[in-house]
Amino acid sequence: MPSFCESLHIRYNQPMLRLMCITAHPDDEAGGFGGTLLAYTGRGAETSVVCLTPGQAATNRGSARNDQELAELRRQEFAASCAILKVSRPIILNYPDGQLYRQDLNRVVYDLTMRVREFQPQVVITFGAEGGVTGHPDHSMAGIFATLAFHWAGRANRYADQLKDGLVPHRAQKLYYGTADFALPNRPPITFPPQTTVIDISNYLETKIAAFKAHKTQAPLWPLFEENARRRGPSELYHLVASAKGRVLQAETDLFAGVEENI
Repeated sequence: MPSFCESLHIRYNQPMLRLMCITAHPDDEAGGFGGTLLAYTGRGAETSVVCLTPGQAATNRGSARNDQELAELRRQEFAASCAILKVSRPIILNYPDGQLYRQDLNRVVYDLTMRVREFQPQVVITFGAEGGVTGHPDHSMAGIFATLAFHWAGRANRYADQLKDGLVPHRAQKLYYGTADFALPNRPPITFPPQTTVIDISNYLETKIAAFKAHKTQAPLWPLFEENARRRGPSELYHLVASAKGRVLQAETDLFAGVEENI
């Protein structure tokens, strides 16, 4: 049977909207992108979150006695958060937390390229190289890996060995980095990408906060997160990095503006 989103597509003969979010740690999906994921799910889009690490090196560890226990707890929390955010396809990988800069670039991009080809999103969202509001180096690397996967997934001469059993190159149409208009206090300076796109999350702010609080091992961070989430208010900000349609940048309120079903 077709999924709910596929049924909408068939009924209204509209493009199937697919949004992929590539992050570094469990809780990034809620903290950085939760309102956006909810907003597009509400529009009938399919969403996927690919999280590169299970967060086993976190400072806040809940009841975990070792890294393996913490990774398992955080996988469960990620699943709970994604359920609140109504993510269609949550995926958590097993790269080492805090060590993404040490990973073989080709290996990680190969993995993400396959995920893009499988899910076939029109839009990909991730971190910029600055590492988001925390400046975390894993966030920076997640964005770099995701950027390469965005571009290479559509090229038949990249990772051609993947192109079998029905898997084909997929050219996603737009790539965005999350951005912000303020930095966290007492942190090294962060230079953010300029905002090009403002997504209204006013109907989803409370649910976004609830999704972050599904990460119970990270309870010591809840007050700071909630304070800053409310400070950011009813919007999440993005910078358009690449578009299949070359055009002059214009202010947007929709990540799927200008997206076509097939290009």
